[in-house]
Amino acid sequence: MDSENQKTLVEILEADIKVDIAKYINFVSNPQSGAIATFSGTTRDTFEGKTVVELRYEAYVPMAERQIKSICSSARSSWSLEAIAVAHRLGSVPVGETSVFVAISSVHRDDALDACKYVIDELKASVPIFKKEVYSNGEVWKENREFLERKDEYSSGISAAGGRVCCGSKVKEVPAAKEKKSCCVNKTKVRDEEAECTS
Repeated sequence: MDSENQKTLVEILEADIKVDIAKYINFVSNPQSGAIATFSGTTRDTFEGKTVVELRYEAYVPMAERQIKSICSSARSSWSLEAIAVAHRLGSVPVGETSVFVAISSVHRDDALDACKYVIDELKASVPIFKKEVYSNGEVWKENREFLERKDEYSSGISAAGGRVCCGSKVKEVPAAKEKKSCCVNKTKVRDEEAECTS
């Protein structure tokens, strides 16, 4: 196992197994890190005036784990990180309990904070974990806001940064910081400030 894999822990937890926050913080803790950034996503008690009883999560686990590991790898290529831990529960998650947890350590806080935001945003936008909100008077399957925004960007061909997204016929400009995270990095040829996706 290479050193990057030794410093990355991704777990999809079966139903009724709670997220052990201390476990993941301990995993990323090390003497060379001056920062540990964490994100804990918990079930809230209301949504748009409806009383929420619980959230229920389902996933195709091998694909979800593979996608989260890919997100972690992308984060490592963009920031200087020591260790990453990501856990997501499946099954019922009652109000007040954690459904998703991200912990990232780095030498300096900026890297850990920026990477933590990136990992949770990408997880919500692209990992095949499906959520049902259960209310006191019904239930509904929900798509994450990040997933809907990503879907809208692709269907319109315009990114949130204002540039074209994969895989429109022309890409005007891809900011350097975003280039490593773009879906088209390996498919894009840059020619005189224009790029064409070559699917």
